[in-house]
Amino acid sequence: MEFGVFILAQQRGYHQTSQQVISNSIEQTIVAEQAGFNSAWYAEHHFNNYSLSPSPLMMVAHMAGQTQRIRLGTAVCILPLYQPARFLAEVGFADTVSNGRLDLGVGSGYQEFEFVRFGVDIANSGAIYNEFLDILAKGLTQKIFDYNGRFHRIPPSSIAVRCVQEPMPPVWITSGNPVTLGRGVREGHNLFVTALLNGNEGVHKLRERLQTVASDNGKDLDRDVKFGFLRCAYASDKPAEIDAYLDCARFQRRISESLKFRRSQSEDGYMVKEVPTETDPTFEQLRRNLPVGSVNQVIDKMLEEISILRPKHIALQTQLGDFDQKTMLRQIELWGERIIPAIQKEVGRHAAPAQPA
Repeated sequence: MEFGVFILAQQRGYHQTSQQVISNSIEQTIVAEQAGFNSAWYAEHHFNNYSLSPSPLMMVAHMAGQTQRIRLGTAVCILPLYQPARFLAEVGFADTVSNGRLDLGVGSGYQEFEFVRFGVDIANSGAIYNEFLDILAKGLTQKIFDYNGRFHRIPPSSIAVRCVQEPMPPVWITSGNPVTLGRGVREGHNLFVTALLNGNEGVHKLRERLQTVASDNGKDLDRDVKFGFLRCAYASDKPAEIDAYLDCARFQRRISESLKFRRSQSEDGYMVKEVPTETDPTFEQLRRNLPVGSVNQVIDKMLEEISILRPKHIALQTQLGDFDQKTMLRQIELWGERIIPAIQKEVGRHAAPAQPA
């Protein structure tokens, strides 16, 4: 069982500067490596405070020089917003400077607000994304490649800086579309999924959806597919500390949904208003749904969710809203010292074959 930190790099208000948000992301990655996490993941969003991470590949390249062991992942690069030839070159560069530690998460995007400002029609995002996946496989594995599609045309070309990982970095697919996930399964890519802020029922439904995707594409989910699970989780004996984390988690969902469903509001064109909705979960619901509470409560809830979903990787949301940085750094250390070892021991115990008497 692998563990990662997922760093969204949010700015909840002007009491946080953009420099502070990015500095916090850097510091969390360094502490996560020291705590023994396997991976750090960086988001991509543009033009508002939902996330201040405009280029996860730039973040990977920067953190490559600040770390030695931890894998560095993009979660995700929004492919329709890129020029393919340049993207391929930057993937090769990021994998090279990280000495083969890049995990390449990709997606088609969902925030129309971003697409409009890049001059891309979101209605074409799926088709552009599929062409991009074709180009990725060719450009990263072939010395000379070309492509002739509806949206992209590339004459015979060669990427100068080749990836260290052969034949290419692991690709992680994030999508709520079963067709998109199905292509990832068929082509041997990893999947990245979430149950949002839902509880066991949501985790069960997620498992069922993934099983259907795998079986519809001729694969066994547990044997043939590696998938990661993005989760909000927090351990503390201080109720106020847990509530502060849950408040930031709920803020994240409010902003994300307002952008996704095109109902976002802003007084200055940048800072998106946090608007409560009728479907907002209460703190009591979130405490029931999520792995939050004492260390033992978090371990037990995580193990319960793992037994249902059976992921190979769990990515914890560590940077949400304006949660206190020093407190979050202590939380990352706590996971490394106590929670991850306990979960890995228990998961390993159940996975190990029975020994003969």
